[in-house]
Amino acid sequence: MTKDGSDQITPAVKFCTVDKDYADQRLDNYLLRELKGVPKTRIYRALRKGEVRVNKGRVKAEYRLKVGDIVRVPPIRIPAPTDAPTIPLYWSRQLEEGILYEDDGLLVLNKPSGLAVHGGSGLNFGMIECLRQMRPDDRYLELVHRLDRDTSGCILVARKPAILRELHRQLREKKMDKRYLGLVRGKWPNSCRLVDAPLEKNIVQSGERMVRVSQEGKRSTTYFSVERRLSGATLIEARPITGRTHQIRVHTKHAGFPLLGDLKYSDDKGEAFARDINLKRLFLHARSLSFSLPDRGKMELIAPLDDELENILDRIDK
Repeated sequence: MTKDGSDQITPAVKFCTVDKDYADQRLDNYLLRELKGVPKTRIYRALRKGEVRVNKGRVKAEYRLKVGDIVRVPPIRIPAPTDAPTIPLYWSRQLEEGILYEDDGLLVLNKPSGLAVHGGSGLNFGMIECLRQMRPDDRYLELVHRLDRDTSGCILVARKPAILRELHRQLREKKMDKRYLGLVRGKWPNSCRLVDAPLEKNIVQSGERMVRVSQEGKRSTTYFSVERRLSGATLIEARPITGRTHQIRVHTKHAGFPLLGDLKYSDDKGEAFARDINLKRLFLHARSLSFSLPDRGKMELIAPLDDELENILDRIDK
């Protein structure tokens, strides 16, 4: 309890000087680290209201920090440390078993479906919170990129600021190769190799986040190829060039082949087919990531399909 009897603490305003470890990091990501436990929506509200300042001036969330910048971190009420959510043993075991690669600067996991990458929007915890509780001696664990909650597969977690900066640079410059596997109903045409359709985020009345193809949106590009023909379905490989929210899911729908198990963007025939094959989750899996790192050279990490998705493919074949 705090002195006023509440179960929250209110830190004092902080002025942080950016050093080389955090140069070129986005301001919003920097604040997420400095204000651990504060909901993401509250951090963005602080940015909009001007509570956060850099060198005494207002800046946007996407501002990239420079060495010597002075960041005003406002006093925001956060849950007391004793209020940290208890991470279910199930998820801890899943993550431990899903480690694909680890060294002193990088952790690569095969994220299970159903686990968000971070808490927020009604979720007490996500993958990154689980990892921080599992590894209390790791002083630095930061998400390099994100996957949708229902998407499984390869995800990168930086253990050093320099690794995070380098991987973010490769993502911005589109030098990281990302490959996904998805399952669609019907025969995906060999001629459909590229979907270049701008995407716009849209919030529907229920508050659910949706994305749609719109000329008012941001350019979005995905390459597709046929991985395997099945009875009444096609296993496809998707290689997104841009990294928009729900990009592969909306692009497959735009092509006339929504992903099976996708409750947001599927159609009636796809839902019926998913029921027939007993598919109970989104069939989208981040299969591989390729990139380069200093002192490590070219790296390619591959995440195998989990048993649930492999069984679905076997069931269709039979």
